[in-house]
Amino acid sequence: MKTRTLIFLLTVLVSFQTITAQKSKSNIAVTITNIDSADGTIKVGLYKQKENFLKQPYKALSIKAKKGKVHVVFENIQQGEYAISLYHDEDDNQKLNTIIGIPTEPYGTSNNAKGKFGPPKWEDAKFTLSDKNVEQSIQL
Repeated sequence: MKTRTLIFLLTVLVSFQTITAQKSKSNIAVTITNIDSADGTIKVGLYKQKENFLKQPYKALSIKAKKGKVHVVFENIQQGEYAISLYHDEDDNQKLNTIIGIPTEPYGTSNNAKGKFGPPKWEDAKFTLSDKNVEQSIQL
């Protein structure tokens, strides 16, 4: 009898943890605006650590450029702090073109953060993802 009760309680506990874990994931919808041409691809990176910001994205998406605006969605993302950076790879060479370190292709970051004398900072670009979906509108 005790064994059955213990198995039942463990099953309920595991089920509750699964339901809780599923609820702790949300989506991040990104609208990219001010796209000047339909040439190339929009590359979007999602970062979850300050140390990796603008270096190694946690998740990455690409979408064909379209004049005006496009939308992408990062799905089933755990709660926490994140930042987004993106650029319009106009020539589809898979990298952000620069001249002496200054981007020559359109780019943007979450919260439309801008860098002063360098790239945008994590603190300016970060946002919190809770149990509700987040929408970010980023201008190129």
